[in-house]
Amino acid sequence: MKETEEIKQALINFRNERDWEQFHNPKDLALAINVEAGELLELFLWKNPEEANREKIKEELADILAYTFLLADKYGFDIKEIMMDKIKINGEKYPIDKSKGSAKKYNEL
Repeated sequence: MKETEEIKQALINFRNERDWEQFHNPKDLALAINVEAGELLELFLWKNPEEANREKIKEELADILAYTFLLADKYGFDIKEIMMDKIKINGEKYPIDKSKGSAKKYNEL
């Protein structure tokens, strides 16, 4: 089993054992991703990046990833496929010769 599928299946099992699928509609999963991303940002608020608690960063990243995997499952998306597709699209938007070492958005290159 692919690693991403193994993770997704473990999340689904965890959710189903608790009868939480009823709460995991696409809208609420998207909102949960945003809430967890806000909690991740809060770890950095008023601090230098190196001052943020690494263990709490791991926890918030795991929450974000968990909801992301569950949302992908709702739509039947293959995580590896959508990520590889996005990397390809970004490669076209950000060619190396124009974007290397630059933080500019693709329309400003």
